[in-house]
Amino acid sequence: MVKFKKILIANRGEIAVRIMRTCKELGIETVAVYSTEDQESMHVKLADDSVCVGPAHSMKSYLNSESILSAAIIKKVDAIHPGFGFLSENAKFALKCMEENIAFIGPSATCIEQMGDKILSKQIAVKAGLPVLSAIYLVDKSDDEILGEVRSLGLPVLIKSSAGGGGRGMKCIEDENDLFTSIERLKQEAKAAFGDDTLFIEKYIERPRHVEVQVVADKHGNVIHIGERDCTIQRRYQKVLEESPCPVIDDQLREQICESAVNLAKFVNYDSVGTVEFLLDQAENKFYFMEMNTRIQVEHPVTEMRANIDLIAKQIKIAQNELLDCGQDDIQLSGHSIECRINAEDPDSGAPGPGKIVKYARPKGEGVRVDDFIYSGYQVSHFYDSMLAKLIVHAPTRAECLQKLNLCLKNFVIEGISTNIDLHKRIINSPDFVGNNYATNFLKVNLK
Repeated sequence: MVKFKKILIANRGEIAVRIMRTCKELGIETVAVYSTEDQESMHVKLADDSVCVGPAHSMKSYLNSESILSAAIIKKVDAIHPGFGFLSENAKFALKCMEENIAFIGPSATCIEQMGDKILSKQIAVKAGLPVLSAIYLVDKSDDEILGEVRSLGLPVLIKSSAGGGGRGMKCIEDENDLFTSIERLKQEAKAAFGDDTLFIEKYIERPRHVEVQVVADKHGNVIHIGERDCTIQRRYQKVLEESPCPVIDDQLREQICESAVNLAKFVNYDSVGTVEFLLDQAENKFYFMEMNTRIQVEHPVTEMRANIDLIAKQIKIAQNELLDCGQDDIQLSGHSIECRINAEDPDSGAPGPGKIVKYARPKGEGVRVDDFIYSGYQVSHFYDSMLAKLIVHAPTRAECLQKLNLCLKNFVIEGISTNIDLHKRIINSPDFVGNNYATNFLKVNLK
């Protein structure tokens, strides 16, 4: 069994700071990587050591696998933690790490490759016995064949990129006259974003909920789940707010969803922390497999708060080939947690809003957690994702959680730039949100 002494964190922002916190608690040294744009970032200041890996553009820095691997070799690290985004689901990078005898803190390259392909992952899920929506695969099909199958499914349908993520390469089609122009545009978008223009089409579920299950698996065949999260509040397929547990499913359905996630993880010999995502048809009370994310999720703190578990620590220990230190019966979930993603953006349009933070003050208190990397005087860049921080609250009940969250949002101060703090206030005070009467189109319908 290997014990890591030094880990390079191949990421930036709040997740890099979050990983460093756990590494320090485990007595592991950290190496930060940064672009020229990020030399004053908090993750650089907090690391034991740091390396500049390129200019501002992420393709030349945080996505530059050769530069990051060179930094890891030069600094003689034992492992690389990729965080989320960037290289976290890059199977080739995971293999390169292995070739250099550097541990990749994540699942095997095979798992990353299989589950990162949305078409292949659905085919695997079917073999594992999970419910999956019928899909139309576009490869080697004529326009007439595609149109015929779309008509058989019935409008509306959803076009999706096989290699997609973060809401890119997706569009709901309600008029068949939009079908082929949308396919061509989405192919170009997917090619530019993911290097793969493979698309597929599936039936669009009216008023769906987005529910995901946190799984943890070691390299010895042990797999557990740590409950589910509701990620239904989204803007253009990008998650805005997440909570746990999902407030609209009963214990029987919860057990079925969580069991399905564990079964899939076992079927693909998964060996890290990961998330299995499902679409919940509220009208039929049925769920369908969507995809598996082979990395830590942005919203992992809502699970950590309910279970009193450090998922990053579990990732690291699994990568060290350790056995899981708990079984399914040891997992005790309590209360309710909600996470708000605090972004530098126009609260109405969602357009990024970079600039200099003049004043920053975050809320504090029992059951309150803020994961961030910003400070007064920090210059928010336009080169990267707009997320500045995550506000997570925990309380015995959902009602108490919302009450606490309201107070925290009122006490969350970021001056000098536009943020979505007011948007979160509007969301959590909406009668439909409070009453659980909503779907993934909540923002479009409720907060126009």
